Amino acid sequence: MTTEIRNTIRFLLNDRPVELADVSPVQTLLDFLRIDRSLRGTKEGCAEGDCGACTVLVGRLLDGKLKYESVNACIRFVASLDGCHVVTVEALAQPNGPLHPVQQAMVDTHASQCGFCTPGFVMSLYGLWMTNAKPSVQEIEKALQGNLCRCTGYAAIIRAAEAIASVGELGKDPLIVEREEITRQLEALRDGCRVEIGGEDERVVLPASLDDFAAVLEANPKATIVAGSTDVGLWVTKFMRDIAPVVHLSHLEELRRISIAPDGITLAAGVSYTEAYPVIVRNFPQLRELWDRIGGEQVRNMGTVGGNIANGSPIGDTPPALIALGASVTLRKGTSRRTLPLEAFFIEYGKQDREPGEFVETVRIPFLDETERFAVYKITKRFDEDISAVCGAFRVKLDGDGKVADVAIAFGGMAGTPKRASNVEAALKGAQWNDAAIEAGVAALERDFTPLTDWRASSEYRMLVARNLLRRFHLETQETRNIRIDRTVAVAM
Repeated sequence: MTTEIRNTIRFLLNDRPVELADVSPVQTLLDFLRIDRSLRGTKEGCAEGDCGACTVLVGRLLDGKLKYESVNACIRFVASLDGCHVVTVEALAQPNGPLHPVQQAMVDTHASQCGFCTPGFVMSLYGLWMTNAKPSVQEIEKALQGNLCRCTGYAAIIRAAEAIASVGELGKDPLIVEREEITRQLEALRDGCRVEIGGEDERVVLPASLDDFAAVLEANPKATIVAGSTDVGLWVTKFMRDIAPVVHLSHLEELRRISIAPDGITLAAGVSYTEAYPVIVRNFPQLRELWDRIGGEQVRNMGTVGGNIANGSPIGDTPPALIALGASVTLRKGTSRRTLPLEAFFIEYGKQDREPGEFVETVRIPFLDETERFAVYKITKRFDEDISAVCGAFRVKLDGDGKVADVAIAFGGMAGTPKRASNVEAALKGAQWNDAAIEAGVAALERDFTPLTDWRASSEYRMLVARNLLRRFHLETQETRNIRIDRTVAVAM
């Protein structure tokens, strides 16, 4: 069957429809708003998704339901917005009308100082308010992880967030009131077409379906795949890379599925960190704090688990934990699929076991059994919204005599890829789970890793941290003997 092709990107911007026939593969939403539409409340602070000054809301339909999320406009590509509703700070208050409750709360609590970051904070708080009218301080702080205030006005901003709860029902908010109409308009935009824009040097493709994506990529194996753009966005804004041709995936609902079986969880590769969160923390509570520290809220809304794996970064947040859990990935090329253990996917720095035209389709994570102990530790320069210097994940199962029946240890930041500590595992397996065995494992670390020195940490520091994390995991399992570990402990440098 022939796939119908459309040559325009269509979305809603505040209260108006937008249709674009000429979209550059590298055009960001931030540039489009500020330059093309003169909507300058959305600011550029960092151009890498760290500061939140560019925060807007993007609404999309998933299983027929309209959901809004805060995103970083500086690294979100315009071409990815087909079928979405973009909401900027200009839409909150009507012309010559009263301020929106979120804006008024910022005024009443004196939460705006220099004002540069204020629109981004307003939009993040608005996104929180739409889903949680009475958030706790902890929930407020989590929602604002991705927003930086250089005037150190956080206390007043948190007071503003708390004050919003007193303004009345969410139903009075225009975006909530109009949700049914917005849903209708977005449904009308869904025509089932593949979108193709531009010539070969400027080509942008949004496949019509997962099968269509497999066919497009098989025919264009050198295309850049863009899911959440939390990394590819920086290729453009920081390194000025040419990424065409580009294939966007964020609109494909088939790549946002989560399935739960008796023996584990399967995440389609396009599932975002935010979408995966409830299932992950319910079944792997040890991952809660790690997941909460993946970027800020905007990054978690955009970034995908499959993208974090496919990117192959040695300091990606999820691979060490997933490797220790025994996760596997299914790769697809056209109609063919193959499955391999996650650790086998990473070959060397910048190289993964992925053929031209092949992509990560799903990630499967087996459940722990009740006798296994598991923990993961993320070591960073600052606690929130930072990249790992070292990330260590540990899983051990003891037999009835207290000996190590099975063990899996994986590190990020210690080699050119996320990597298992095979020599450490060999030193521990079959040994009594005691101090002597742990010290033998510690001694074996140097046979597994020769970490690099960079601006995040020195080689010596990384090795010291890795040794101490192994010791820490052992101590924590001793303290909780016969009790399944149910928490993730994270340490800031």
